Amino acid sequence: MMAAERIDEPSDFVHAPVMLAEVLGAIVPAAPRVLVDVTAGGAGHSAALLRALPEATLYAFDRDPLAIRAASERLAEFGSRARVTHASFDEVEPALQSFGVTQIDALLADLGLSSAQLADAGRGMSFRSEGPLDMRMDTTRGVTALELIDQLSQEELADVIYELGEERGSRRIARCIKQALFGSKLETTLDLRRAVVRAMGPRRIGGVDPATRTFQALRMAVNGELDQLKTLLPLARRTLRPGGIAAIISFHSLEDRLVKREFAERETWRPLSKKPLVASPAEVSENPRARSAKLRAAERLGEPDPESER
Repeated sequence: MMAAERIDEPSDFVHAPVMLAEVLGAIVPAAPRVLVDVTAGGAGHSAALLRALPEATLYAFDRDPLAIRAASERLAEFGSRARVTHASFDEVEPALQSFGVTQIDALLADLGLSSAQLADAGRGMSFRSEGPLDMRMDTTRGVTALELIDQLSQEELADVIYELGEERGSRRIARCIKQALFGSKLETTLDLRRAVVRAMGPRRIGGVDPATRTFQALRMAVNGELDQLKTLLPLARRTLRPGGIAAIISFHSLEDRLVKREFAERETWRPLSKKPLVASPAEVSENPRARSAKLRAAERLGEPDPESER
């Protein structure tokens, strides 16, 4: 399936913006003029911010070509106040510099998957429908999940599943996945789930499917999600003006840990809340995926240091 064919299709990329009221509450009071949304998605957050801040200009980025199409359509009403660019986190800063932007007033990142990405069987993100073992957010480049499984040794695969999925049964799961691969029985998402079930059994624990952690780990590995976040946090330090706001929504404990550690640098950041904000019960009832969302927001202090790296 070619990316160009997907991009040319009418956009049906629908994504309810998670914790929208909380995001607006963190960013709007600072009255930012230059906004950056590094996870444009369906542009729900971006559009709401532009409506709430009529003097602001927003630069929206996403690594998903379909999201770029959808965001461009949704933000068209704002004309030159919105610019949408296909880029991963590590490409955002060069893109901003090409636009003549060196400092910004607010940065937003929503690190979760969209409903559209999960529902698209062709992405292979979910075991709820059969599709190719792809899992790439950017379908125009990078290795697929199947290619990654083939490239990794059994021990390396087990390490990925344990470290990114926090899955205690990672050794058994990696062995069964490799057995399926070598037996030419690993082509689709349902094949992968069957391999996990052979290792772990079909029983759900706390309502969670036994394949959930493995799918999560492989998706994170395929997309380099933690490495991408590690490039985003220094970007926020370098580009935000003093008084600027960084707001990051995470859905995974490893992601949240990185953000928490960053905002704990008290010479650089003033957290806007002692603990991360979570979605309201009403939002969770309407959008169950919001139940694991955590929003951390902080104000940039002092002078940005171009040499600041970790």
